[in-house]
Amino acid sequence: MVKVAAIQMASGSNVNGNISEASRLISDAAAQGAKLIVLPENFSHMGMAEADVLTVAEDFIGGSEKRCRVEDDRQTHCQVQAFLSSIAKEKGIWIVGGTIPLKSKDSKKVHSACLVFNDQGEVAARYDKVHLFDVDLGEKCGTYNESTYIEAGDRVTVVDTPFGKLGLAICYDLRFPELFRDMAAQKVDIICLVSSFTATTGKAHWEVLNRARAIENLSYVISSAQGGYHVNGRETFGDSMIVDPWGGVIDRLVRGSGFAIAKIDTTQLQTIRKKFPVLEHIKLPCRMK
Repeated sequence: MVKVAAIQMASGSNVNGNISEASRLISDAAAQGAKLIVLPENFSHMGMAEADVLTVAEDFIGGSEKRCRVEDDRQTHCQVQAFLSSIAKEKGIWIVGGTIPLKSKDSKKVHSACLVFNDQGEVAARYDKVHLFDVDLGEKCGTYNESTYIEAGDRVTVVDTPFGKLGLAICYDLRFPELFRDMAAQKVDIICLVSSFTATTGKAHWEVLNRARAIENLSYVISSAQGGYHVNGRETFGDSMIVDPWGGVIDRLVRGSGFAIAKIDTTQLQTIRKKFPVLEHIKLPCRMK
């Protein structure tokens, strides 16, 4: 059994200010015993315009904070990675680092990357957002074209941790069950979703999709979200939550900065899967192994 936390923020365009807020919330969650902490999408930067993501893109350093300092003493090229590495090691926790804009081979685009840091401050996994949010929600709710500045990833990521196998997903990914079936094929135990769902789509679909992904894959889901009003005029839905494999919401934070926190039990999870072996009963051709 381990205690986990899903942090909720309302990030702005000031990277240092966002990092300060994330540091406070991570420290508070760790003080309450959380050993796995999940940050929301865009936790370190939500710009005034979509193109602003290019101005804060970092080189992917990987490794540890020390390596980042060796590569660039000013830490300007890997500031967010250095922060996550440092606080993970300091607090002795695993961190799913929301998303960080990392430079791609195309100078006009970035990768929206979710990095996992272990309790030694080392990068244990990287997932680049696969499904990009290119939608028109109407005049009142806005148009989004992530593919203009983000280069999509093409790989599903599941990583071994002391708490079980951890799968990574980002926001719009939540709508594509095939991604999570691929995780199930890799025996995922805990799905971590980092998000900045819009207020409009969140009201309609957020809870039901999170609970569905937990139920259909008999996995825990830890969903960390942006929640509130942002300086760029955007409103995000929030409602960060921790869902058990039966679809029950163990804890949630509906609005404001803070975190949901709960104990999860992967031993109990294996018992549920043994008694209710739905994943073994899949008949349709897919990538289940």
